[in-house]
Amino acid sequence: MPQLSAGDVAPQFTLPAIDGSTFDMATMKGKKVILTFFRFSSCPLCNMRIRRITQRWDEFSTDTVMVGVFDATLKDLKKRMKKHDVPFTIVADETYMHFENNGVKKSFGKFMWGAAKSPLTLLKATLRGYVPLTMSISKLSTIPVDILIDENGNIVEAHYCKDTSDHLSIEKMIAFSHGKM
Repeated sequence: MPQLSAGDVAPQFTLPAIDGSTFDMATMKGKKVILTFFRFSSCPLCNMRIRRITQRWDEFSTDTVMVGVFDATLKDLKKRMKKHDVPFTIVADETYMHFENNGVKKSFGKFMWGAAKSPLTLLKATLRGYVPLTMSISKLSTIPVDILIDENGNIVEAHYCKDTSDHLSIEKMIAFSHGKM
């Protein structure tokens, strides 16, 4: 599928969340949404990203919704996210369909480059117990995507990461949440 771009209508999906609810993007009209397609539930870089966002969550506008989509079963995702006490929505795409429908790419080379350029983050992740519990090349090679969606349900920015450690800055996400973009 083609990648999303600024001005496109936000992707519509309904997925199960780790808190037992069902997240439906169609109900988000009127709210700013930060949508991230992460990788797999035990991904060290993803878990460090979740941790960093959680640590700064009080800086985000209270009317902003954040949704993290993982390539995982709901059961496994619940187990892995227990460490975080995540203040935003985490959902499981058990079929990978929504990754594919929204242009999320796979690249083993970009996975390796992301791992090579972030050894300190990987070391910190390992020390925190975030160890990749998969050897699936398919899961390892998913490249994340960050999408900022305005109150009208239109994409403001779709950031298709260059590698597994490249994301929109947390500062940019906070600014977006406050309408400063």
